[in-house]
Amino acid sequence: MNSKNLSFNPCPDRAKFTRIFLRALAKINEDRPTSSSHQEIRNRSRRIKIAADASMVSAVGSRRAWSRIMLWKLRSRTRYRALNRSRVISSWRRRSADMGNKEKLELSRADKLRQLVPGGETMDFCNLLDEASHYIKCLTTQVQVMRSIADSFST
Repeated sequence: MNSKNLSFNPCPDRAKFTRIFLRALAKINEDRPTSSSHQEIRNRSRRIKIAADASMVSAVGSRRAWSRIMLWKLRSRTRYRALNRSRVISSWRRRSADMGNKEKLELSRADKLRQLVPGGETMDFCNLLDEASHYIKCLTTQVQVMRSIADSFST
């Protein structure tokens, strides 16, 4: 391996992500309510997170498995929330039945990673590592862009 392969390059579509995200932020800013209650701030934060995720997925496209899963989740958020709640409840019931007397269910590192990467539950280990590395690169880019936007408004 050469050193070029080991470098941590940001997501290649950084400019596209920035453009899409700034447009989404402008739209969110247009819809800003006059009050700043706790609920309004929480809703605004949620909309910004959704805009950041949608911008990242739009910049990457459907080339990666994690982006296809996130796109599906973004398109069907309401249905996904209801489905996820029922999965969590049934999973909790299954685990509590399996655990018996306060025994903890140990997850392997790969299973923990599968929970973090969108769509990782169905991937084999090699694909999981590839998707996880790309997902981390794109999340890093997302943070860098958001940090630079915050820095430009704070000065």
